[in-house]
Formats: sequence, structure tokens, C-alpha cells
Amino acid sequence: METKNKDSQPPTPVVSTILRDGAIVETLFDAEANCTSFAISQAGTLCEERSLDTPEYGRIIPYSRDNNLLTHGVVLFPSAIGSYESAEALVTDISAFIHRYADLTESFEEVSAYYVLLTWVYDAFSEVPYLRLKGDYGTGKSRCLQTIGSLCYKPMFVSGASTVSPMFRIIDIFRGTLVMDESDFRFSDEKAEIVKIWNNGNAAGFPVLRSEATPTKEYNPRAFVVFGPKIIATRNDFADQALESRCITEVMTGLPPRKDVPLSLPAQFHEEARLIRNKCLGYRFRNLQAFRNAGIERTEGVEARVAQVFGPLLCIVRDEAAKERILTIARGQSGRLQAERSASLDSQLVEIIRGRKSEGIQLGVKDIAQTFSEKYGSDYQRPITAKWIGTQLRKRLSLVPVKSNGVFVLSGNDPKLRALFERYNFGDVPADIETSGMSESKTCDTISF
Repeated sequence: METKNKDSQPPTPVVSTILRDGAIVETLFDAEANCTSFAISQAGTLCEERSLDTPEYGRIIPYSRDNNLLTHGVVLFPSAIGSYESAEALVTDISAFIHRYADLTESFEEVSAYYVLLTWVYDAFSEVPYLRLKGDYGTGKSRCLQTIGSLCYKPMFVSGASTVSPMFRIIDIFRGTLVMDESDFRFSDEKAEIVKIWNNGNAAGFPVLRSEATPTKEYNPRAFVVFGPKIIATRNDFADQALESRCITEVMTGLPPRKDVPLSLPAQFHEEARLIRNKCLGYRFRNLQAFRNAGIERTEGVEARVAQVFGPLLCIVRDEAAKERILTIARGQSGRLQAERSASLDSQLVEIIRGRKSEGIQLGVKDIAQTFSEKYGSDYQRPITAKWIGTQLRKRLSLVPVKSNGVFVLSGNDPKLRALFERYNFGDVPADIETSGMSESKTCDTISF
């Protein structure tokens, strides 16, 4: 790796990158010395450089020390490559800092500490969860956002006075941890744009496309990368259940904070946060490559969706007792999602199908409608007709009845049925019921509707 400029091309400003030879390059910002530089890790060797020549980009330099986002603390960086004794000791330091300046439940405090570490290696994974604080005004959300966010990898603080348009650019350029208060965005068009970031931002490979004007006044589409960890404060649940399931949530009680939590942040807060960021940079350099090969395992009692959300977080937890505590939270979230599904129209339909299939009873559309109306009709402000039931089967469950002998039927061997029974926690139909020799009036290759 060379550090001299070999050509006359102007240098390219870069925030961070991983070069083809495996070198990890990160920006440092030393506010005291008023300078930016690169921290570089390559094959176990660490160094700092003011610029770097690369085969990929030519000569690269860090963003200027006078960049407005740096001088105003919108984006935070380490100031040096810090050292740490062990991952467990680093988690202890992070937990102590969070406990000192924010009032959270013990379990969420632990999750937050590990989430901070996850942000420093998030790009080793293809999905990341979001950390979410839910509560009304005055419940301490902003303090928690600032405390946890100040320790994360390249935190990008977004206030209510921001507009959405530069958010896409900031996330795309810095590719760090978005820290924002959703309740500050009051207008529907802004919230719609924010939801695009949230919906596309938990998995790699799903950029948001937006049009930008060229110097010739033409509009060209451009892809903005929005993947990355996010710490969000909201007043209510998300309307989108898929988005809701991506969050690990702390509900703020609104009770007075602990007496030892300062009402305003002291001057040493920022210095303490900077020193921990320095240690976390050392953690990134030491562990990023190892986590690239980590696999996400299925966990008993945790449905696949929740396991996918918690998987990257659990990968970085070395302490088995801590892992089990976090798994308890994952199982609780899985149970809540299953409970919500069980009260849904989809679940009610699957329950009826499961019951009739296990008994081997042929059903027509009128039978389904009648059973549904008897059990759940009072929950719906509309007539429960055979036509409406057929529409719901198609649209909501992707089960397409076909006409046979004058009635609509579903294949009893449709693999989607087994998946639906598992998803809605009804269990599969026992094999002996599916294959036993019943009378022609009770069994056939299809279930009629």
C-alpha cells in the first residue's frame, strides 16, 4: 500500500472504504488538533495517514476538517485507533456509559450496549435490526437517542428541522448509523419518504431510486444506499407490521428518571463518548472480517422473521448468559407477533381450513362463509359472503380455488397449506389423517369450497 500521489488527478474525498487488498480505511476527526485523517487496518497492521493512493480510486483523502457536518457534530467519528482489553470489557464500558446518562430498563440497556457494537461491524451482515424507543413527549427518548447514538459507528443525527432530501445523501455518503426522532416529522409527505428509508434500510441490496437534475436540466435516476443500523424514537407503533417486526423496542414509561441521571449532559459526556468510539474502532478493525463468515441460525421458540432480526445481534454476543437473556426478548417478540396474527383475518381463515382439513371434511364456499360468519362475523362490519371469502383466500393467503364438479376446491396437497399452518402456529395436519382411507364422502384429492 502506497501513500504517495502517482498522478495528476485531483484526490477523491472518501469517508470510509474497504479496498480490494482487504485494507479497511476509516475517517478520524481530531477536534482538538482540528484535522481529519485516515485510520488504516491491513493484515493486522494499523496506521494513520493524511491521504492514500489506491488502485480503485486513485488518491483518496478524508473529508475536510471544515466540513459543516463535522464541525456541527451532525456526524461523529473516532479521533484515534483505541485499544480495548476484550469484547466483554468493551461491552461493560458501553453499558456503564449508557447507564450513567440514560434511564432504561436493565434488559434494554444490555441490548443497547451490544447494538452499539453491532453498528461497528454491521456491514459484515446482510440484515440489521433497528433499535426503537417508543413513548410520548417528555419520556426521555431524546436523551436515550443521544446517549446510545454517540457511541455508534458514524452516527448521523437527524433533527426535526431537517428535510428528507438531504437524508438520502447523508446516509448514502457516510453509511453509518441513522439516529432520528420520527415524531419530529409531522407532515405526511415527509413521513412517506422516511418510511422508504426504513422499509429499504434493514437489508443490503435494496437502494432507493430518486431522480436528480443534471447540469443540462435532464433528470436521471440515481440509487441511494440506505442500508444500515438505525436508532429511532416514535410516539406510536408503525402502521406497517413488517416494519414493526424489524425493531427491538423499549417502551418509555414517562416516570421521573433515576436520581443519579444528570438533568443536562456535562462537558465530559462528549469526551467519554469519543474515547469509547476510539475503542470501538479498534473492535471493528479486529472483528469485521471474522463476522463476514458468521451464519444466522434458527432458534427454537423464535419464528424465522424474528430470528432474522435478532440474528446479527446474537452473533456478536460471546457471553452465553447474555445471549440467553437476549433470546428471551426475541422469544417474547415472536410470541407477540404470533398473538397479533392469531387475531387477524388471515389467521381466522387458516384456522378454519386447518380444522376442516384435519377432519377430512369437504367444504364449499358457502360452508367456509357460514363457519366464518358463525365464529367471527360479529367482528366485521360487512356481510360474510362466499364471494368475499373466495377473494380473501386469493388476495391474503395466495390460495387459488379451482372449479371442480360445480364447486371451487383447493388442493389438499398444496405445500402452501403446510407453510400457512406453521406460520400461524396451528401445526401441520397429522400424516395418518391425510393418507388414511376414509369414505368417499369425507376424503378426496382436494378440499372443496
